Amino acid sequence: MTEPVLIKSNLPIALMAVLQTIAPPLLAAAGMFAVALVWHVSFTTSELAVVLTLLFLVLMRPPRDLISQLNWRPGAVSGALLLQWLLLMLVLVIIGSATGAAHTYPWAAITLWVLGTPVLLIVCTLGVCQLMRRVILDAVSSRKVIFAGYNRASLTIARTLASNAALRLQVEGFFDDRAADRLKLESDARLLGKLTDLPDYARDNGIDVIYIALPIGHLQRVLDLLDDLRDTTTSIYYIPDIFMGDLIQARSSELNGFPVVAMCETPFYGYRGVTKRMIDIGVSLCFLICASPLLVLIGLALKLTSRGPALFRQRRYGLDGQEIIVYKFRTMTVTEDGAEIRQASPTDPRITRIGRFLRRYSLDELPQFINVLQGRMSVVGPRPHAVAHNELYRKLIKGYMVRHKVLPGITGLAQINGARGETVKLEEMELRVKHDLDYLRHWSPMLDLKIMLMTARKIFSDEKAY
Repeated sequence: MTEPVLIKSNLPIALMAVLQTIAPPLLAAAGMFAVALVWHVSFTTSELAVVLTLLFLVLMRPPRDLISQLNWRPGAVSGALLLQWLLLMLVLVIIGSATGAAHTYPWAAITLWVLGTPVLLIVCTLGVCQLMRRVILDAVSSRKVIFAGYNRASLTIARTLASNAALRLQVEGFFDDRAADRLKLESDARLLGKLTDLPDYARDNGIDVIYIALPIGHLQRVLDLLDDLRDTTTSIYYIPDIFMGDLIQARSSELNGFPVVAMCETPFYGYRGVTKRMIDIGVSLCFLICASPLLVLIGLALKLTSRGPALFRQRRYGLDGQEIIVYKFRTMTVTEDGAEIRQASPTDPRITRIGRFLRRYSLDELPQFINVLQGRMSVVGPRPHAVAHNELYRKLIKGYMVRHKVLPGITGLAQINGARGETVKLEEMELRVKHDLDYLRHWSPMLDLKIMLMTARKIFSDEKAY
């Protein structure tokens, strides 16, 4: 099922996902050691290795998508655990009979472990699943939904969303070029306007998700609608089962039996977002701990050599185009954050002596690892621009705001490809946006690792760092 959900905090979900994954084998192992302690049973190293390996191979639960976590059924979870346990016992019986090891342990101890462990597993797993559901519900923000096109498919999906409060998707209504009397509008459906009214309505009312339910014959109308929505950060899904155009994170799925295509969506849906957040936290914590002496020295040097704060705070656009505060070491004699901000140039007189050194080796960006821990930024992603620059370029570059479907990053695909520094010509910013959108299309943990490694290599050889 498609997952148009907005996560406010991935960290609790990440921790719960780890617990869900490893809890069953750990509980089974703990039960085995408890029984062995009571009956004074000792294991050989090889026996222990075999049993523990099988426990983790058979009982570890792979992470499920967030929608499944919200709609889990106790009977299905219990049945799956029992089947896993029976499979594990079958394998252990075969190994024990072949090696003769089964006859060396007290039958009372074996029986207690074999019969008692599945009860413990089911009780604890159901409790963890219920806790995970509550954590997800607490982390999922309500999102507003509208439909382009009124028909049987869009009405059915709208009713599905309205009847499932756990999805946190609030249906606002429908847009269609036909009049209400021709549509034979149902009593629970609300016509908001014509298709030409949809883009402005989406921008003015903070719409988060749009489902396009137009016939295949209206292909050009769909493409025009997508083009009109490029200046928003709205997630867009197409109900007919086709792919078209230049899509962002396109993938097919189903919603209540209807085929759905994500046409413009964040790459960090479901557990991809959890994975991304875990990487960000791990990298940021390690860096801040290791680099803390350097950060203190830079702060002292700035305070002693020029007037003004060591840390510079500036408004930028973050996830979904929301304003965030980004931290940097101050490198200039000014701290501009108004309606007009002049970009730094190679010979900029505003840059201080120490500031020029910091900018040359990108040391001024280091406080942004604090932004990463706060959840405002990611280690890798499109670089955040000042609010004034965003408002300028969103009017000039088609698809500019789509780069805000993800958290902004300290480094990104554009930076390792040389698209950084002052953008004198519009083409230079267009190239940067192109790389940013390519990152959204092709994201993977390995791509993030590659970007981080290439960033480290370019620190001492980047001619556009000034």
